[in-house]
Amino acid sequence: MRKVTQEQVQHYQENGFVVLPDLLDAAELATWQRVILHAIEGRSTRLPLDGENYEESFRSEGFTESDEYYNKVFMQKINLWKTDSDACQLVLDDRLGQIATELAGVQGMRIWLDQALIKEPWGNPTAFHIDVPFWGFTSPDALTIWIALTDATLTNGSLCYIPGSHRLREYKNTQVDPNLGALFHLYPELAQIEPVFCPVPAGSAVAHNGLTAHGAGANMTPQRRFAMTIAYMPDGSTFNGQQDILTNAQVARLAVGDALDDEEQNPLVYLRS
Repeated sequence: MRKVTQEQVQHYQENGFVVLPDLLDAAELATWQRVILHAIEGRSTRLPLDGENYEESFRSEGFTESDEYYNKVFMQKINLWKTDSDACQLVLDDRLGQIATELAGVQGMRIWLDQALIKEPWGNPTAFHIDVPFWGFTSPDALTIWIALTDATLTNGSLCYIPGSHRLREYKNTQVDPNLGALFHLYPELAQIEPVFCPVPAGSAVAHNGLTAHGAGANMTPQRRFAMTIAYMPDGSTFNGQQDILTNAQVARLAVGDALDDEEQNPLVYLRS
């Protein structure tokens, strides 16, 4: 697995995203493809437990399960690391944690969630959005590593970013729905910035800040676009009162401001020495 360079760190800090070419070598890619596909096949629910364990918006499988549009944006399985031992070894790899830590310039990173995201043939585009407002913590240094397990192209839904949008440090957001540009009504200053498309071959990745505006095109092909993502939370982050992926039982034990340091839910994957 390739380490990040200082040039990549600088690009990430300035733009809010960076391409990580050839993050996985051929053998690693084959392992990730096999393990993640097997983990997906072993899961009948979007989250590790059934919907009764989560807030109302996650019941019946997912937060917009009844939304036909959203379900055709991608097939989503969250926190495979909690239900598949082989996926756990991949997701909790401290080399990935080190990459996230160095790009963000923080002391250490914990897992917030992982997501397998499969954009099925002829799948809908992903509307522009930012990530952190969906989550149960608030940080300008959260980061996602998005690993392409099949080629991500301009025709099947590669990611695109609004460069520098993370520097606004704003937390207003929109849903992933048919209004692709709704985010720009909240942030009109971003509307005239040209997005940067990041097609990457299988085994390469893109890392982006949790406040970077991003979206993805439709899958205009008869093949799946298959990606695995890991969202990292800076060590020391605290609960903001939003339940998100946390279970009802977990939230019952938390108060706003409590540290999110439960190793069973948010394991520490890398800490600078």
